[in-house]
Amino acid sequence: MIESRIKAAVRDVADFPTPGIIFKDITPILKDAALCTDITAALATQVAALQIDVVAGIESRGFLFGLALANYLGVPFVPVRKAGKLPYKTVRQEYALEYGTATLEVHEDAFSSGQRVLVHDDLLATGGTVLAASALISRLGASVTGYSFIISLDFLNGRQRLSPFSNAVHTLAGWQH
Repeated sequence: MIESRIKAAVRDVADFPTPGIIFKDITPILKDAALCTDITAALATQVAALQIDVVAGIESRGFLFGLALANYLGVPFVPVRKAGKLPYKTVRQEYALEYGTATLEVHEDAFSSGQRVLVHDDLLATGGTVLAASALISRLGASVTGYSFIISLDFLNGRQRLSPFSNAVHTLAGWQH
């Protein structure tokens, strides 16, 4: 089962990026080409019915499988980046973190009006970053059709926060605590 394979590969890193946080490190997954292929296929199967026009991947780990997923689905990929990383005219969205604020940006021409967007990131925690990306997508006239994550930290209730944009939230491996 894909969930057990993911859980076996993910490494817990204590006190990163701040004390008290247990970081779920997906980089060991990247050393297993067969698992990466299977993750991409499993994500694609989960979202197949959503009629996606584009995949938006959130910097930086959302790029890893977001691009692979977009290619697998035969749709474009749009990077959602941290402020100051994109070369063309951008639209930005500030959002709150546990320890301050951050800003996401996309190119102003990243989405066409009415496009159905799947937002992808490696991990769903509280949902703050994903909500900021969703707000950017909506501001540019597209709609969030759904979300895909490799991992969800279900005990942080991020899934519920995404419902104003979409209830189609797909994950491959969930942690209850």
